[in-house]
Amino acid sequence: MKFGLHCGTRGAAMDPDGLVAIAKRAEAAGFTHLGLSDHVVIATEVNSPYPYTKSQKWFAHDSGECLDQLTTLAFVAAATSTLRLLTSVMVLPHRPAMLTAKMLATIDHLSRGRLTVGVGVGWMAEEIALLHDVPFKRRGRLADEYIEAFRTLWREALPVYRGDLVAFDKLLFEPKPAASGGPPIWVGGETVPARRRAGRLGDAWYPVANNPAAPYDSLDRFRDGLADMRGHAEAAGRDPAEIEIGLLTVAYRLGEADVLEDGTRRPFTGPAEAVLDDIGAFAEAGLDHLVIGFESNDLGRSLDTIDGLAQSVIHKAG
Repeated sequence: MKFGLHCGTRGAAMDPDGLVAIAKRAEAAGFTHLGLSDHVVIATEVNSPYPYTKSQKWFAHDSGECLDQLTTLAFVAAATSTLRLLTSVMVLPHRPAMLTAKMLATIDHLSRGRLTVGVGVGWMAEEIALLHDVPFKRRGRLADEYIEAFRTLWREALPVYRGDLVAFDKLLFEPKPAASGGPPIWVGGETVPARRRAGRLGDAWYPVANNPAAPYDSLDRFRDGLADMRGHAEAAGRDPAEIEIGLLTVAYRLGEADVLEDGTRRPFTGPAEAVLDDIGAFAEAGLDHLVIGFESNDLGRSLDTIDGLAQSVIHKAG
């Protein structure tokens, strides 16, 4: 099992020195990935339902502060040497396809192959409408074409791609990413279309554990979702064993356990021994990467959180 961290691009991470401190501490502590979330602008009126709370209200709709994800990861790359740089996740409709492919290739090239591209279709229609002239209901099709187009640009000497929403030819795209074939693409999302996309196109499947509409907050639910994704991979003629599995949890907590609706303990919460048992059980079920989400305005608290996670998870689980 490998462990990563996910944080927002605001709060303590907005300060350059704070962000460098967080990244260096995560690298020194043994985390393999540092993931950053993706918002470019925040609409003043957001009526889109947020998928990850029961109220469907987004907790971060306040100041509008957020750094650009890709530029920020390039900054982190310069301050680290082994930490993998994870878009967690990059909302594909936010940026034009070819420009995005170039930005990602640049980060991967300059970081000597340390980029992992987590991708998703997005949930905030208002933000997508401000950034990109694409119908919100077609963002799934757009996501499929972006993934295919990225790999074409990253792999072919004379890339040609013709889709419904993305098309190009007669161009040179250099330098290619440092990683052979391009950086790995982790397909985010919990629903059937996301599982299908991961099975067809992903190097990994990367859901969030706490989507009320498609939760993976129990071992049985995780196994069921994983089996479904692998079925889509087989239907596409792929070997499911070649697709890695990541899981983002924002519910991790040592000490008092959270309780699920059926009265059972929420995985990755409670006594340290129970959390370690969860890690072992999820790993046995197929989980390769556990990414733990946290966000704080306090740099000291952020660094203490990283140290605590390292001592309670990485050092003991290893």
